Formats: sequence, structure tokens, C-alpha cells
Amino acid sequence: MAAFGKKLFEQLKSKEFRQYLMSTHFWGPVANWGIPIAALADIKKDPKMISGKMTTALCIYSAIFMRFAWKVQPQNMLLFACHFTNEGAQLTQLSRFINYYYLTGEKPQEQQI
Repeated sequence: MAAFGKKLFEQLKSKEFRQYLMSTHFWGPVANWGIPIAALADIKKDPKMISGKMTTALCIYSAIFMRFAWKVQPQNMLLFACHFTNEGAQLTQLSRFINYYYLTGEKPQEQQI
């Protein structure tokens, strides 16, 4: 176990790892995690608050960027995980929206700005 810990520590100290931590390949996905975290936090909230248009747009957005993260070289698995999580959360929100407004008989109201 000590050898594993020493090897891990050496890798964390490496120049390549420090360069990765200072790259957009790392910080872009880290900053992007706010979207799925917010969507997961909203799952328990009232479905009246869900915007069907925005949720659909976020589903499409995450699907596109999941593909991008997979195809870009080198693959950005941190970005892929972020958008995979967001896709699941947004699809859950979209199903709640559809269930509330179209399957239970409630009608969506236009919001006044």
C-alpha cells in the first residue's frame, strides 16, 4: 500500500499533471459542473418551475458536447462525465415537465416578463 501511495504522490507532483491542472482541458469541465449540479438540486422542486424550452435546449447542448468530448483528441473524459450527468438530470427534468403539463392535464402558462 505504501508503494501505491508513493507512486500516486509522485504522479501528482509530475510536471505533466501540473500542466493538466492549469489547462482549459481541466478548468473548462470544472466550471461547467455548475449546470448539472443545479439541475440535480432542482429535481425535488415543484415541476411548475421547469422551463420546457430551456430543458430541451440543455438536453441538446449536453448531447452535442458529450460527442465533442469523446471525439476531441486527447479525449476529455472529465467534460464527458459532466455532460453525461447533465444529460441525465435534464432528461429527468424534461420527463417531470411532460408528466406535469401533458399527462396530468395541467396547461403550461406563458410567463409574463
